[in-house]
Amino acid sequence: MFLDSQHRLIAFERLFRGTVDGASVYPRVVVRRALALNAAALILTHNHPSGLPEPSTADTKITQRLKEALALVDVRVLDHVIVGTEGTSSMAEAGLL
Repeated sequence: MFLDSQHRLIAFERLFRGTVDGASVYPRVVVRRALALNAAALILTHNHPSGLPEPSTADTKITQRLKEALALVDVRVLDHVIVGTEGTSSMAEAGLL
């Protein structure tokens, strides 16, 4: 979700597709889109086909990489929400951001 400086939704877009056990996420693609939309902040989201919404080590690592890349262009990552059939998990609420 791309947000403006007042955290209002600019756009909700799917940038990447994965398989049942992984996805390739490229920070430069996210940065490029955030700049094109003039976004001030982002909320990241993805699903876990396993159904369990807890963040994996890979989720934590890519979130940190995205946060660092976006910070270079003054775009904040507010949260990373993971969706599973058993509920959702907020990395911000879990203190992982």
